[in-house]
Amino acid sequence: MGDINSMQRVVVTGIGMINSLGHSVEESFKAIIEGKTGIDRITLFDPEKYSSQIAGEVKNFDPTAILGKKESKKADRFIQLGIHAAQEAIKDAGFTDETTNKVNDDISADFGIVAASGIGGLPNIEKNSIIADKRGPGKISPFFIPSALVNMLGGFVSIQHNLKGPNLSAVTACAAGTHAIADAYKTLALGGASKMLVVGAEAAVCGAGVGGFAAMKALSTRNDDPKTASRPFDKNRDGFIIGEGSGALVLETLESAQNRGAKIYAEILGFGESGDANHITTPTMDGPLRAMKAAYKMAKQNNGGELKIDYVNAHGTSTPVNDKNETAALKELFGGIENCPPVTSTKGQIGHCLGAAGSIEAIISIKAMQEGIIPPTINQIESDENCDLDYVPNTARKSELNIVMSNSFGFGGTNGVVIMKKFQN
Repeated sequence: MGDINSMQRVVVTGIGMINSLGHSVEESFKAIIEGKTGIDRITLFDPEKYSSQIAGEVKNFDPTAILGKKESKKADRFIQLGIHAAQEAIKDAGFTDETTNKVNDDISADFGIVAASGIGGLPNIEKNSIIADKRGPGKISPFFIPSALVNMLGGFVSIQHNLKGPNLSAVTACAAGTHAIADAYKTLALGGASKMLVVGAEAAVCGAGVGGFAAMKALSTRNDDPKTASRPFDKNRDGFIIGEGSGALVLETLESAQNRGAKIYAEILGFGESGDANHITTPTMDGPLRAMKAAYKMAKQNNGGELKIDYVNAHGTSTPVNDKNETAALKELFGGIENCPPVTSTKGQIGHCLGAAGSIEAIISIKAMQEGIIPPTINQIESDENCDLDYVPNTARKSELNIVMSNSFGFGGTNGVVIMKKFQN
């Protein structure tokens, strides 16, 4: 990537979020800090015949409020959720006013986007497959393909906001949201744009999505107790819960942000990427550890040769293998349990948002720094000898946080880690 010392510094100037606990950053983060959970019985389809019948659904979401009745029919739910988060982030960064969603033409060519999703428009794929089989190919919607492609999230958002810079997509399973942040960083640091919108979105709560993950034995089947079904790092964890939602971040070069007098939430200090090269679904300890080490090395160099991480937002899926491996990797990274910072997972509260998880959790990490509080890991009921770190059990903890790390690992052995620092003017 060239001489790191000659690269542009990259900061976060806008954030937006929607998930099962709220339709905005403030609403969602408040509920997370209060230890609430948005996981409940599935309502988007009838789950009665499924082994896992619970999910972190976004409640009371009206896509016509952001797209209108006609346009909303052209976009799958993951795109609709992504547009919602993107609108909040763009407005938060100060690029639009009350009368327009579009950025000005004088900066649009220098303003790009990286979209992220693990699966994309699975509900529409499911729906149109049934239509083709039962009613014939002539009944397939002409908007089916444009609504289902992952990159159409970036397409819809770029059109709505007049973003004419690089238009990229990350499709790396549950690491996609974090990889999108890394891709945006690379574009900005190397001078490919001065502003980039990252938007990760997922909406796979449908028969094919839930049934597919359940067939792999990846999901919790604690249907009679949805509020405690997702138990990251707990001894009795039995799988993850699918969540849906979106997280959006405006990243820009420090020079761009300072020139326009923008408020700055955080600086991206470093990122790490790796592959397990081991198994299509079973993670290793080695792959995530190498990604964390790479992020740590880069962040330390960008921070003047010193680095103290105050909090880790873990991948923490509530699956037996991931939580054990991630714990072991963190102990290896920090040189033993006594040197590990607090580690939490918010997936017990909003579910595992798959390709959107990385962007959502980066925002949660930024808010934790901003508010000086560590989100809890809820549903810590019985300790596991293989998961023996400080997971901030059940109750949020006040703490000054200056540097945080966020982890994301995906099927296929793809890993992404990002390290951020609270910005000091």
